Amino acid sequence: MKNLYLRTSVALACAFGLVACGGGDDNLVLSVAVSGVNKEGLTIRNNGGAALAVPANVGGINFPDLIASDGNYNVEVVTSPSNATCSVVNGKGKTGAYSPNNIKVVCLVNPYNVTGTVTGLKTSGLIVINGADRTEIPANATTFTMTKYGTDGKPTSGQVGDGYAYGLVIFQQPAAGSGVCTLANGTGIMGAGDVKNVAITCI
Repeated sequence: MKNLYLRTSVALACAFGLVACGGGDDNLVLSVAVSGVNKEGLTIRNNGGAALAVPANVGGINFPDLIASDGNYNVEVVTSPSNATCSVVNGKGKTGAYSPNNIKVVCLVNPYNVTGTVTGLKTSGLIVINGADRTEIPANATTFTMTKYGTDGKPTSGQVGDGYAYGLVIFQQPAAGSGVCTLANGTGIMGAGDVKNVAITCI
């Protein structure tokens, strides 16, 4: 009689969710942090399931279906945006009692140069900037390419990622002898190729 009463009590407790009685119910959210996505086209999936589209410019996304505790997950990139290459970090593992919180999709956007022509520059000292990137254009130059300076002070590529904005301005005029320099076509959104139409004219 006592055993029957005990079995009945446990069954009722399980039915009303008062104790953990197993069963593998899906109760965990599978979240993925996202970086570097500025265009549509990224899709991901878990355990070979249906592809989930990730909108542009989001910091993260949840899979619509919950997953079971003590279950396996395997997040993969199905397609990358046309302007980037994406990969998954910490995408494979096994859940515990809590939802995993270290899955990331990192996208590296294709970068391109910002270049242009220079007319009438006879002296040194002309400096053009694009945000934190800086280029000093030498005397008698007829073309230029934007650069940036690393922590060691050395110039490196000042490329801009596909889909990101650029905005060139003249930061410093050249030394006397070149007149005043103006800049045209210095702003825009980087496409899938080098910008070549920036024009600097010194009169």
